[in-house]
Amino acid sequence: MHAIRLHTFGPAENLTYEPTADPTPAPGQVRIAVAAAGVHLLDTVLRKGERGPLPELPALPTIPGREVAGVVESLGDGVAGLWLGKRVVAHLGFAPGGYAELAVVDVDRVHEIPANLDFAQAVAMIGTGRTAMGIVQFTDLTPDSLAIIPAAAGGLGTLLVQYVKQAGATVIGLAGGPEKVALVQANGADVALDYTASEWPAKVRAWLGDRRATVVFDGVGGDIAREATDLLREDGRHLVFGWSSGEPYATATRSEQTLGPAMMQKAGGPSPIRTLELRALTAAAEGRLSPAVDRFPLPKAAAAHHALETRRTTGKVVLEP
Repeated sequence: MHAIRLHTFGPAENLTYEPTADPTPAPGQVRIAVAAAGVHLLDTVLRKGERGPLPELPALPTIPGREVAGVVESLGDGVAGLWLGKRVVAHLGFAPGGYAELAVVDVDRVHEIPANLDFAQAVAMIGTGRTAMGIVQFTDLTPDSLAIIPAAAGGLGTLLVQYVKQAGATVIGLAGGPEKVALVQANGADVALDYTASEWPAKVRAWLGDRRATVVFDGVGGDIAREATDLLREDGRHLVFGWSSGEPYATATRSEQTLGPAMMQKAGGPSPIRTLELRALTAAAEGRLSPAVDRFPLPKAAAAHHALETRRTTGKVVLEP
C-alpha cells in the first residue's frame, strides 16, 4: 500500500507519501480499505514532536492519523464474517495509522456508516462530531440563549452553529476573513463577523443593545476569547475546548474545561466515547447536523497540514486516497 509516513519530527514537509507494508489485522481487528482519513490539529502538534494531551509521542517512523472511514476488506481471527464488505468508520484512539490506503482497528471501535453519509462526512462526525456532542452537554440551550462561537467556519464551529440554531437559540459566529464570514452566515448564524477586524466587539455590543451573551463556545483562546467573555452576562458560561491561537484564556468564575474526564463523565455509560460517537453519527444521519468537509488527496497531506496550521481551511480536513 501507499501511506504518509513521518521519519523525523518537524515541519509539514517531513510528511512523505511512499510505499510501505500492508498492515495485518490482529485477532479482534478488521482491516479497512481507507476512503477518507481525518486530519486533526493534534496531528500537526505530534508531527512537530510535541505530544500535546497524549501520554507519549509515537515511535518513528510513523503513519499519522487516528480517524478513518472505508470498507472492511479483511478480518482478524475471532471477528464475525458479517463485517466483511461493510462501510465503516472508526476512531483509532491513541494508535496512529490513518493516513494510508489500509488501516487496522479493533472491531469494537468500528461503526457501520449510515447509508445517507459519505465516507468523508462519517470521518468528520466520528472525531469532530463526537467532540461537538461532548461540548454541548455543558449547557442547556433554550430559545432565550445567545451564543458566541469563535472559529465558527471550522469543522467544530460549523457543527456548533447548527446545534445552537436547532435549539432555537441565537448565534453570533466569528471567523477570519470575508470568505469564512460568508460561510458562517450561510450556515445559519444570526450575526457573522470577521474576528480579524478590531471593531467586531463594538459591532456585537451595538447589535445586542441591552442584552448580553449567555455562552461562549471557545476553541481559540487569546484575545478573541477575552473579548468574547467580556460580552457575557454575569451568569454566562465560557466553555473551553482548545486554544488554537496558542494562548489559553480563562476566568476564575465563568470558564469550564469541557474536554477530557469532565466530558466523559457527562456522557456516562459503559463506553462514553462510543456514546458520543453514536450521537454524532445519528445526528448527521437524521439531517440535524451537516458537517463541512475540506478535502485533500492523500499525497497532499503536507499541504493539508499547512492549510490547517495557517487557518486556511473551512470545515473538517479530510485526506482521500
